[in-house]
Formats: sequence, structure tokens, C-alpha cells
Amino acid sequence: MTAKKLFLFCMLLLCQILCAQQDTIVKLKEVVVSDPYLKSFSKTQSVQVLNDSVIRKNASSLTSLLNYNSVVYFKENGLGMVSSPSFRGTTASQTAVIWNGININSQLHGQTDFNTITTRDFSSITVRSGGGSAIYGSSAIGGSIHLNNELTFKKQFRNELFLSYGSFNTLGANYKTIISGEKASANISLSRNSSDNDYEYPEQHGRRNNNGQFYNTSMNVAFGYQLNKFQLLKIYSQFFESERHFSGTIASDSKNKYREYNTRNLLEWLVQYDKIKSSARVAFLSEQYQYFTDYDKPDFETSTAETFIGKYDFGYAITNRWEINSSVDYTQTKGTGESIKNATRYTSSLALMTKYRFFKNLQTEWCLRKEESNAYKSPWLFSIGANAAVTSFYNIKINVSRNFRMPTFNDLYWKFGGNPNLEPERSIQYELGHEFHGKGFRFSATAYYNDIDNLLRWKPTNGFWSPENVGSVASYGAEFLLDCERNIGAHTFKLTSTYAYTISKDKESNHQLTYVPYHKFTGGLGYSYKKLSIDYQFLFNGAVFILDDDQTILKEYAVSNISIDYHFGTKNTYSLGFRILNLADENYQNVPSRPLPGRNFNINLTIKI
Repeated sequence: MTAKKLFLFCMLLLCQILCAQQDTIVKLKEVVVSDPYLKSFSKTQSVQVLNDSVIRKNASSLTSLLNYNSVVYFKENGLGMVSSPSFRGTTASQTAVIWNGININSQLHGQTDFNTITTRDFSSITVRSGGGSAIYGSSAIGGSIHLNNELTFKKQFRNELFLSYGSFNTLGANYKTIISGEKASANISLSRNSSDNDYEYPEQHGRRNNNGQFYNTSMNVAFGYQLNKFQLLKIYSQFFESERHFSGTIASDSKNKYREYNTRNLLEWLVQYDKIKSSARVAFLSEQYQYFTDYDKPDFETSTAETFIGKYDFGYAITNRWEINSSVDYTQTKGTGESIKNATRYTSSLALMTKYRFFKNLQTEWCLRKEESNAYKSPWLFSIGANAAVTSFYNIKINVSRNFRMPTFNDLYWKFGGNPNLEPERSIQYELGHEFHGKGFRFSATAYYNDIDNLLRWKPTNGFWSPENVGSVASYGAEFLLDCERNIGAHTFKLTSTYAYTISKDKESNHQLTYVPYHKFTGGLGYSYKKLSIDYQFLFNGAVFILDDDQTILKEYAVSNISIDYHFGTKNTYSLGFRILNLADENYQNVPSRPLPGRNFNINLTIKI
């Protein structure tokens, strides 16, 4: 039976089950989350939610938000340039980005550039540490980042306009509207960001970051309509278009330019009876880039990938303690371009998930997944975890998972050296977490060990570079999260902090991987009184090795920001804000010979109606 027939069969069979008469029905909840598995099957791992208020107080790029508020480390080729995350000592391709429950990592190169995600387009952004391939598939080895749009079914009409202007002629604008009632709900967000990005290099005698200008435009739509008391139709759509001129280094200028076009569309039919949950999804994703080696010339290199996803999820609550879920999906990706051979990849998967509460204070989660593909052999994937509430303020968590990353189109089909015989990268991860919580307080400490095999590395072969499964990595360490808020009369004080200690070594050489710092620390202090608020951010990144020799390093750096906001108005809310970035005018580099900006400024206006 082909993958298409298997998927169609499961859809028809399970839909028949749902049409059976039920004695009891329940109304769909007022707030509908876009990724129910994130809420239901993440109780045994470390999860950090960055809500709308945190998103507003940070720059619009996902890189900036996570850099100052999470344990994720970023390698950034200059402000606004290509940004690659390192999560628990893994590579950028081993971090999954999940958009409303759908994995959106590039099918061409296997990762998401975090400078192409505008954070203000989303209701919340969640950092899920640890392995997640049993639920979300490829790339979720180090962890996953979840971009969520939530729908609220109550009568409201809200509008918000955000405008900002800053150094280097940096402009930002976002318009967001929420229109909803008891039957329908719509969220629409439009964003535009641009910058000349021509900042002076610190201590370089007036030399500037030439050819660094960029702009991007995005539109995000979420719509839901309740067909009846137990059926909901949801549509999510996103468009992103950008142009970036890739700046050079201190030693040499660049004339490179890069254009990118991404579209994402998702249709979901959700059914919820008394004990049954059903979700049928159809998604279409497209990505295209154009790379110009010389922006004065019309010649460019281009590649395109188009992905179709069909997915069906079925859940049944056997008892109040025991719930089972199953998922079947089919994915087809077509890739075309000058740098890769034209190719089509088919992937189907079956996943089984269950959660069971043995006692009132002990919850367990079990996940099992198997994929079949015409392009690679996938291992059995699993995740087993437990969460025990030892006391009213202390939880202990334990999780073991097997995860993987599939080879990309470039790995398999690059016309000058692709290797069609590659196997996925595989990992086994163990983690133990402690969480303390109380009124206005949360502190967690998580230790982990991640054993990664079949690591893909590109090596010179017969005059070309070609990928091989040659590497093995041991990654282990600890992560700490702190969130504390206290109200004293009209005064509010808030303290947030994250710290990551990471060892990630090649087993053969015993060297720390490049661009993986042993230490990363972030801190945030917030104070508000009536209509005034002041926020301070601090980031420390430890030194990193830039060559595989455990000797050549890029030194550590510490950067801080401060912002002041004043809110005024009664019926309609207005706020005016002023930010100083790199307050101490630190001279630092994230990549050798690519300095980041010194002290710079930003002013912003927010109007809520």
C-alpha cells in the first residue's frame, strides 16, 4: 500500500468513527491554541513561554528576542544578517521551528534563519528544550521554538499600531487587529522592517558596515469559525518577503544580495466530543531564494521548494487519568533549482502518544513515531517522561527521547556533490529537571546528556565538497530559568534570568564544537509605577572556539540595553518608548571580523484602540 493510500484510508476510517452518535458533547473552549501537543505533551520537559508583553519589549527579530530571554546561543553574521542558533550545543539544523504545530525548517538547507521571523506577528513564542522528534519530526534534537497564533471566541474588536525609528535609519511598523465573536475569530498582523544598517565599526577609524541594508515584509492571518458546538474550522496563512545585502568583513567589502520569499498556509478541521478529539490538517508551504554575487548584475542563483502536508490526529480520553492519541501524516516536497537536481521526496509517518496519571501527583507521557521515506531510512523515535509534584511548590521531571534530523535537499541532491545514501542524524537524550514555583515565582534547573551519531559533515571528495555521516558528538550541561514578579502597592518589580552551561565535544577529537560557548547568561530587571515602566536587559556570551583546534577563540562579551516607556490616554491607550541598545558601547563580535553595532538608539510609539 502506498503512503498516499495509507493516509487516505486512515482519514476515511477515522472520520467514520467520529460520525458515530455521542450521548454527551462539550463546547469548544473560549481560547483555542494552535498547537495542542505543545500543551498536552510537554509536561516532562523544560518549557519557557514568552508571552505578548515580553515580545513587545524586545526588538522585532526572533534572534533578538531569544538572545536576551532564553538559553539559546546565536551566531550572527552582522546585525540583520544570517542568524544560526545553537541549542544545547547542537547545530542550527538541529533546532526545529514549529509554526502553529507545523515544522517549517527549510527543506533546502535544513534550518530557519531567525532574522527572517518577525515576533510581533505571533500571540506567544515558546522555547521547548530537549528532544521533540517523536512529536514534531526532523530537527528537534537540541530543542524547538514554537510560533503560536491563538484564537479567542468572545465579542471584541481590538487594534494596535506599533511604529519605531532608530539609528542607521532603522524603521519598524506593525499593525495588528483582533475581530471576534462567539462564532468567529480573526487575527491579522502586518509588519514592515527596514534599515540602512550602515553603522560605524568600533575602533576602525570611521569604517562602516557597507552593503548591510535590508528590508522585510510579512503578513500573518489566523481565522476560526465554529461550525457548531463541537466543530471548528481554522485557517492560518503567512507571507514573508525580504531583501538583504550581505555585508562584508573589516578587511573586505561585499556586493552580495539575497532575496527570499516564503508562504505558509494551513487549514484545520477540529472536532471535539465528550471524550474524543479529532483534527484533520492540510498545509502547503513554499520557499524560494535568489542569491546575487554582484547586486549590479542581473545574474542570480535560485532554488525553490514546495511542500504539501496532510495530517490527521485522533485522541480519546479513556478515563480521567488516561488519554491516548494517534497521528498519521503524509508529506511531499518538490525541490527545483540551479544548485540542486530537481527532486521529489515523499515521507509518511505514524505516531502514537499517551499520557497517564498513576497518582494524583504523578503524570507520565509516552510517544512513539516511525517515518518512511523514499530518500532516507528513519529510526524508531520515542519519548518517555514523568512529572512528579513532590510538594505544592516543587516538581521533579525526567525524560528520555530518541530524535533525528533528516538530510536536506542540498545534502541529498546538490548537483556538484549531493549524497543520496545518507542516513539521518540520530540522538539519544536524557534529562532531569527540578522546578520550584509559587505566587509570582518560578525557578527551574535542568541537567541533560545528548549522544548524537551519524553527524553530517561536508568534506572535500574528488574535487567537490560532499556530505558524509562521519561525526559523533557528546553534548551535556545544565540550564537554569528564573522568573520572579512582586507587587508593592502601585509598584511592580520583575526579575528574569537564564543561564546555560554547555559542553559539546566531538568524540573523536575531544574538542569543543565551534561556536558553542561554555557559558551564556541573560538577566532582566523591570520596574513599573502607574504609567511609567523601565526595563534593563543584560547578555553575557562566553568565549567560543572558531576552529576545530580548541585554541583559536573569539573572546567573550557582555551587552546591555535599557528602555523607558510611558503610557497615557484613558479610553484608547498610547505609549511612547525610548531604548538605548548596547548601553556601555561594547566593542564585540559574534563572528570574526564582523563587528556588531556600538551604542545606538530607538524611539517607538504604540497606539491601542
